[in-house]
Amino acid sequence: MKARHLITYVILILLTASIVYPALWIVMSSLKVGNSLYSETLIPKAFTFDHYRELFTSTRYQYAQWYMNTIKVAVLSAILGTLMTLLGSYAMARFRFIGRKFGLMGMLVLNMFPSFMSLVAIYILMLQFELLNSHWALILVYSSGAFISNVFVAKGFYDTIPRSLEEAARIDGATHWKVFTTVMIPLSKPMLTYVSLVIFNGAWVDFIFARLILRTADKETLAVGLYDIVNQQTSTDFTFFAAGAVLLAVPVLILFVWLQRFLVEGLTSGASKG
Repeated sequence: MKARHLITYVILILLTASIVYPALWIVMSSLKVGNSLYSETLIPKAFTFDHYRELFTSTRYQYAQWYMNTIKVAVLSAILGTLMTLLGSYAMARFRFIGRKFGLMGMLVLNMFPSFMSLVAIYILMLQFELLNSHWALILVYSSGAFISNVFVAKGFYDTIPRSLEEAARIDGATHWKVFTTVMIPLSKPMLTYVSLVIFNGAWVDFIFARLILRTADKETLAVGLYDIVNQQTSTDFTFFAAGAVLLAVPVLILFVWLQRFLVEGLTSGASKG
């Protein structure tokens, strides 16, 4: 084996271990008896599923409500954000209109700044529209932000589709809407899968904007609720927190494994052209 291959394998093994070990440690901690995360060994001496049962039966925390809130926000954000990206990127890729270049340039500049720079503006805007402590405020923030973040990936994907396909459909009498719905959307499945997964994952794990907008425990999402569990001065529910964190990762893990093929195709297709 060549030296460079050996070094590559060593680096890959170290990277894999640095990713897998913390995740495995959280899973093992969620199965431990008691509340402490400290253990002399990675694998606990005794296993219990009591922490998982308590997540949905305990009256101290509203974990089930947080889970439903997160699903609602993430799913609606993914649907609305994907629809906005689909329509906006197609228009940017296929039509020429006044303000197109300025709009693309503006979105490119906005992508260079971190999203939390807009915290104050978003807070004042939501306060004026009386949307504070509302899930719809979060959905609007996530979906509109996702459009700006993903429009260049989606536009690049449409740029790779030959215009001859649309021209052939129009020769057969198809309208712009018919071409869009019967030709372009079916071809866009990999890109749409990638965009919807990215939006869903971002909304599922976001803490900053959820903390800014949501004000009561019954409206909180999982990221905020789990933070509150361990942020209390007298809290000792660390294994309870670990069980909640494991369940938090399950939907995202399933989606990424299930849609892995479309995810890779969408990412690479959109990146081939700017």
